[in-house]
Formats: sequence, C-alpha cells, structure tokens
Amino acid sequence: MARVRYGPRTEAEIAAARAANTKLPDIWSTGVVAVWESDPDAVAAVLPPPLKPTASPLVRVNISKVDLPGYPLGAGSFAVAAEHAGVEGWYPLVMPMTHERALIGGREVFGEPKKLGEVTLERDGPVVRAVLARHGIAFVEVRGAVSGPLPLPGPTRKTDFYFKFLPAVDGSGFDADPVLVHCVRGERVRRLEGVTGDVVLRESAYDPVADLPVRRLLEITIGEKTSDQRGRVVERVSAEALSPYVHQRYDDPQHVLDGPPEGSA
Repeated sequence: MARVRYGPRTEAEIAAARAANTKLPDIWSTGVVAVWESDPDAVAAVLPPPLKPTASPLVRVNISKVDLPGYPLGAGSFAVAAEHAGVEGWYPLVMPMTHERALIGGREVFGEPKKLGEVTLERDGPVVRAVLARHGIAFVEVRGAVSGPLPLPGPTRKTDFYFKFLPAVDGSGFDADPVLVHCVRGERVRRLEGVTGDVVLRESAYDPVADLPVRRLLEITIGEKTSDQRGRVVERVSAEALSPYVHQRYDDPQHVLDGPPEGSA
C-alpha cells in the first residue's frame, strides 16, 4: 500500500522533524515600530491578572515584512507594557498575520493572540507607511519620513506575556486551567533608522485599539532584525479572573454591541 500521509509517523521521522526545527536559519524582517504613552487607566484596563501596569503607560505597535523562504509574511503586533513577578515586558492585544501557517504555532504553542489580517509596509525613498487592517478597516496606520540612521543596539532580550487556554467544549469556561506564558525573544538588529511622523488609530468594533490613544509619541523607527524565541509556563491562572478578558482573543459577535467610549472622536 502506498504511504498514507495522514497516517502515523515513525519515531525516526518525528525525531528528524524535531531536529530540523532546531536548525532554522536566521530569518530577517523589515519592520516599523512605534511607541507612545497612552492613557494609564486604559492600559491598566486591558491587563488580565496577574499582569500589572508598569510605571509608564506605554503602547507599542510593530508592523513587519518577514523574509520567510517560499512566501513573504506580513506580521503585526499591538501591545501594551506590563509587569509580572518583577519582569517587565509587553502584553500583545492583537497580532495580525497574513498567512494561516504563521497563526498555528503561535496560537497553539504559546497562546499568542494571532488573527488573519492585512499587513502593509511600504517605503518610497524616505517616505514610510505601515498599516494593520482587518474587516476592511485600517485600524492602525504609521506614516512619516525617514530622518536618518540610528546607532545599532546590541543583542537584546525582550519578554512578551501570553495566556494559553482552551475554551470549554460546552461553551462555558475552559477545559483546563489557563496558564501564563513568558516568551523571551533574543533580538539582533543590523539596520535602524529614525522616522519623523505620526500614528493614526481608527475605530474598529473588532480591533478597538483606538481606546489606547496616542498621548505622547516617543519614537518611530524602521529597521531590519532577526530573533529567536523561547517560551515557558510560569504559573496557572484563575479561570474566573481571566474569563472577562477572553473576548480579546476572538472576533466576538458581541463586539458589535460595544460602542466607542463617550467623548471619543
């Protein structure tokens, strides 16, 4: 009988696949990163316990084109600064990706809040435009002009916080206790330039990042980097405490009932 590819793999094949995953070449991306101070109450409101706000209510958006062999990937992240157990890092609220393949590992292994979306990064001479869009709405746009090269930082390590969970089969709660993941990325930069510009946040019922306004823009950069990542479960978390935040992960139909805050533009 010819091999049935959905059938079981041998131990040797499983070992070979694992070995291949440990020998991936450096994958470089070109990305725009914007960081700003937002409303401290808004930043605190989106953090599920046990995450806590940091001293500064920072928000960061990263919009990148990744040079994956065989198919280029658009990848984005919209995150707020957070702290847990003495570790400062970032808590992503939404991570648009342009290919399903990029969603699977991040969501299933680490608990990353990845969703299919449109990611645009354009540069025409000094003019830069980067956009995250879903459901026909460009809910984040970073635009500006390159102002000049910046000193290259040395290798750095950055932490992202994720909640990994499975919604219950009966639709109520979870199938098991959720866990908090610390994902540590080792990052190297080979090119970095400053950008003078602005960040536009547009109203979207499914990606309501406009609730985290730009109070003071700190920096916009464009650069080329490569990174690796390692995740670990640091603790199990209260299902009851996390449940009110689960809608962050999904395009919940109830979002259509959520209006923008009073007084918002």
